[in-house]
Amino acid sequence: MSHQVRVRFAPSPTGFFHIGSARTALFNWLYARHTAGTFILRIEDTDKERNRDEYLRLIYDSLTWLGMDWDEGPNPAGAGERGNHGPYRQSQRAHIYQAHLQKLLDAGRAYEKDGAVWFKLLGERHEVYDEHRKKTVTKVKMPPVRIDDKIRGLVERVEDEDFVIFRSDGNPVFHFVNVVDDLTMQVSHIIRGEDHLSNTSKHVLLYEGLGARPPVFAHLPLILKSPEMGQGKMSKRDKGALIEEYRQRHFLPEALVNYLALLGWNPGDDREKMPVADIVRLFDLPGVNQSNAKFDGKKLANMNMIYLLELPADKFAALARDYFEKQQITAALAADAGYFREVMRLSQPKIKAIDELPAYTAYFWGEDYPTDEKARAKALGKGDPKTRLGELIAALPGMDFTSDPAIEEAIKILAAKHELGFGDYQAVARLAVTGTNIGPSITSIFRVLGQQRVQQRLERFLATL
Repeated sequence: MSHQVRVRFAPSPTGFFHIGSARTALFNWLYARHTAGTFILRIEDTDKERNRDEYLRLIYDSLTWLGMDWDEGPNPAGAGERGNHGPYRQSQRAHIYQAHLQKLLDAGRAYEKDGAVWFKLLGERHEVYDEHRKKTVTKVKMPPVRIDDKIRGLVERVEDEDFVIFRSDGNPVFHFVNVVDDLTMQVSHIIRGEDHLSNTSKHVLLYEGLGARPPVFAHLPLILKSPEMGQGKMSKRDKGALIEEYRQRHFLPEALVNYLALLGWNPGDDREKMPVADIVRLFDLPGVNQSNAKFDGKKLANMNMIYLLELPADKFAALARDYFEKQQITAALAADAGYFREVMRLSQPKIKAIDELPAYTAYFWGEDYPTDEKARAKALGKGDPKTRLGELIAALPGMDFTSDPAIEEAIKILAAKHELGFGDYQAVARLAVTGTNIGPSITSIFRVLGQQRVQQRLERFLATL
């Protein structure tokens, strides 16, 4: 069976790339890779009013960034396509839709009415007055459509009225093109969001009308908003809903893929962080949950932090430099390469995301860093900070700045001499040289800034008290 798996992801280029779309693409891609099958990218670009080239580009770029390579579909580099079941853009498939429409008309399974073309259900017909629509409609008596869904189990749905497959303007409807595309592209498994389940009975009937066996269906649980966003399904307008947002913030794509894989799928153990090769090996449809998944921005940020922590130092520094370049933070870019790398080495264990770096490291690049007023009030509010600063400045010339332990030892000796603790000096010294009360250890900050800059900053700060 493995060589027969053909799955598809079929986005429409009418807006930004949503986290729900990315998860659907990922589950299709994972299933294709798990079964050594084929992953098809098909572009549903028939909505001429809302289609945009930049949205199409975004689909290609987002999938590529997330590492989801497609075996068949458009070639983003320009000319040609991959695969021999194309064209892979609906806008280029009108002749295929016409041919299949003709097939239904010839078989007596479609007819024209009011300028539109309708699909004809098979069964006994009777007229009913529909209160809701205030008109008489023709109902068709037929058994429920049975769908053996690989995630939802057995689903039965009743279709009891003929439905439109070509509008009066001559354009085919979604149900029709969707089925014809899946049929002609020989799609074996349709893995899509649960919101499509209500369409599936129509699709099954269209397959049968075209004399074909329907593929295997698997409907994924919805992604719900996190509790602080409110109730219901996550929409494109919710914070954290767009893949583009994570790209701009320099999230690691492998962290995002790892997080998305766990939105509705469970590897069967309690592992959270998993390399993509493990996810591919373990992924299967029976592991997908029926219950809806809750999006959790904090959990995603945490996953990103775990991945950042494990990056080799050079790779982290390169990623950071790239971000500083995009943000045009010239003071950081002008710094000596060794100094920049050392600042990044101190920051790496402490941050959740690359976009926190400019604020987190501001005081390393120049003298115009801000002072946090709350931190100032706290550090100056206890003990005798002014005297402590004076003692520290006096001790600086004799301090060894070559290593963190040496600096720590010198401050401890100073504290012991005055019958105080390390903390009595640390809080006010940190405020004076960084303007804040968070960051790497004070000894690391002293070492990296160097004796001269530390002394200048301590003296300047003391003058303001």
